[in-house]
Amino acid sequence: MNAIVTMTSQELKPQRHSRASGRVTIVDVARLARVSPMTVSRALKTPALVQLEARDRIAAAIKQLGYVPNQAASTLASAKSQVIGVIVPSLSNSVFVDTLTGIRDSLNQHGYKFLIGESSYSPEKESQLISTYLAHAPDGFLLSGIEQQDALREQLATHNVPAVRMFDLNPENGEVTVGFSHEEAGYSIARHLIERGYRQPGFLGAQLDPRMMKRRHGFRKALSEAGINPDIEVLTPAPSTVELGTKMLGQILQQTPACDAVFCCNDDLALGVLFECQRRGLSVPGQMAIAGFNDLPWSAFANPGITTIVTPRYDIGFTAAQLLIKLLRHETPETTSVDLGFKLAIRSST
Repeated sequence: MNAIVTMTSQELKPQRHSRASGRVTIVDVARLARVSPMTVSRALKTPALVQLEARDRIAAAIKQLGYVPNQAASTLASAKSQVIGVIVPSLSNSVFVDTLTGIRDSLNQHGYKFLIGESSYSPEKESQLISTYLAHAPDGFLLSGIEQQDALREQLATHNVPAVRMFDLNPENGEVTVGFSHEEAGYSIARHLIERGYRQPGFLGAQLDPRMMKRRHGFRKALSEAGINPDIEVLTPAPSTVELGTKMLGQILQQTPACDAVFCCNDDLALGVLFECQRRGLSVPGQMAIAGFNDLPWSAFANPGITTIVTPRYDIGFTAAQLLIKLLRHETPETTSVDLGFKLAIRSST
């Protein structure tokens, strides 16, 4: 019994592939879509620069040949990727995990997905990640901090991709930012320690990123205003850990044996300081007061509970994503600098 199979003329055309990899190439897509390879490349990177009719043909060719996932073909047809690029300093730090949860919950309301990049607190790596993500034509970016390189700002402007900065404020230059004042947070900790009667408080700082240095500046400012020496401190570019906190307490006591309180740049260090005080037999807060930053989940349940700055990490992510959606809809935000504030949680460690 003979079977008759009917094929279209398009299906009879041979599909050429890269000899080296056996994969469909951009040349194959261009031939099928009846455009130049350069037009395909432009459509993949900046769909808005390619006419709709050509984008439709390219999307159809991509889908037929399997050149890229269907989501990319959809992006070409609509000139919208429904993808947001998100760059955070660390994926192991629960501070940023909370913010990513807020971003997820916010973007899910609008059907957006997001690509996550880890900059490791490096401006250069952040710029590299953004350059890589721009090749996927994201609709916008959520970035950490306000200290991006000028070249990066120019790159985003050239591609006409909006961005919202998180974790800090910068009302002067018109960029959209969501966060709180780190300087005021450091200032409030110092005032609290002064009001409790501590006269030789010190500062323990790790990572030395710009936001941490602003906390230090606020802390030092309050001490100076009160006529207290602000130079009792230990700084290191090493990432903050509980173990590091134990070592840094030893260093600051070696430098200033009369140090009677420490403000740790985050709660990891504060917990390490608490452990080291217990090991040395130093009463907390009698002989050493301890304050941290971020209010990580266990801070309230340490013994004694650790005084710390409560930061709105989830709300920063959620609000920043909502503002970016507004920008993508060409809506004007009520303000370009959203100050979500912070709280001082006073506990037994001070």
